[in-house]
Amino acid sequence: MATSEVQTVNTGADKAKLAAAVVLLLGAFVAFYLLSGKGALVQWGALLVGLGAAVAVFIVSESGRQLVAFGRDSWREVKKVVWPTRRESIQMTAYVFAFVVVMALFLWLTDKTLEWVFYDLVLGWRN
Repeated sequence: MATSEVQTVNTGADKAKLAAAVVLLLGAFVAFYLLSGKGALVQWGALLVGLGAAVAVFIVSESGRQLVAFGRDSWREVKKVVWPTRRESIQMTAYVFAFVVVMALFLWLTDKTLEWVFYDLVLGWRN
């Protein structure tokens, strides 16, 4: 199993990039609401441009590169998963339903038996 050692160096430039991304994100939302009188196309355009700029600045930061690397590693792991066939999925679902029915019957029988023991035999409330 290959492990990669991650070393995080928080430089001033990296912190500035993250701060700029947050400012761009907030600016995009502020522009969206301030441009409400200019029309929907201008409003949504400002929002999308601001969000795109915020994402671009975030991606070039160290945190953004780590997030992209994590996404790539996750996708690589998902490709390794052996997914069940349709027949196997239906078969396992049927097993689960059968188990639920058996457990429901068992709990119902247990409940009725305890009810009979306590109310009829011990307390004598039902005759």
